Amino acid sequence: MASSLTTFTDEARIALDTLSGRAAGLFSPSLRLGVTGLSRAGKTVFISALVHNLIHGGRLPLFEAQKSGRIARAFLEEQPDDAVPRFQYEDHVAALVNDRVWPDSTRAISELRLTIEYESASGWNRLFSAGKLSIDIVDYPGEWLLDLPLLGKSFADFSREAVELAALPVRSDLSQAWRELASTVNPDADADEMTARRLAESFAAYLKGCKLDERALSTLPPGRFLMPGDLEGSPALTFAPLMILADGRPRSGSLQAMMERRYEAYKTHVVKPFFREHITRLDRQIVLIDAMQALNA
Repeated sequence: MASSLTTFTDEARIALDTLSGRAAGLFSPSLRLGVTGLSRAGKTVFISALVHNLIHGGRLPLFEAQKSGRIARAFLEEQPDDAVPRFQYEDHVAALVNDRVWPDSTRAISELRLTIEYESASGWNRLFSAGKLSIDIVDYPGEWLLDLPLLGKSFADFSREAVELAALPVRSDLSQAWRELASTVNPDADADEMTARRLAESFAAYLKGCKLDERALSTLPPGRFLMPGDLEGSPALTFAPLMILADGRPRSGSLQAMMERRYEAYKTHVVKPFFREHITRLDRQIVLIDAMQALNA
């Protein structure tokens, strides 16, 4: 059975998080800015350059507050989420400026708090105090965002859609090895870890092949198969769509039952928390696109 994007419990949690965040914002205004894009879109360089220019008073001609001299200073502060890795701004700038090498691409979620002290554009507000805004920049792989539609799809839906996409002319050669392997699998056979692993690895290899420059395909869920983060090698990623599906409810202990269970676990323990804990908390979202890669595909 397909899962909805949010349950009543999820909605309650989101509402409470939003309420507490808004209450805190009355005393210390903050804005959560999401920055995403598919791999090699330039997220790391964009964030590093933006923060560096604001801190050091660089030229930002389209930023009216900077252009008119209303920015007093910008500086880094401790981020509010201790459980989220820090965006390694200093390391990325050093790689660009000193080593002259491109920084490592985004592999997992990270966060950085930039606080800006500014003079309000309103003369009335300037009478009381200088403005202060904390911007929490959240960097995450765009591949993870593509998983959200899975929350509304059952394993059977996911399998049928994956098989149809894999057979398209632009993908058929890349998916051939996985399709040949999947065509030999009996969904009613006893669950077997090695079979599941071979299917998952073959399916992941096909998805990764679709991301090559000459193809540059983007609709490639599950996103964690491309950017596993700390889940690499876990059972939550050891599943794959099945080309042949059993009629009706799969037999308990069968390969299809195992695949369905892991698919649902992926949605419950990976996709939903990402949506609830990060996406719903964003105030603004920037999506970067590698236009040249898309044009060359």
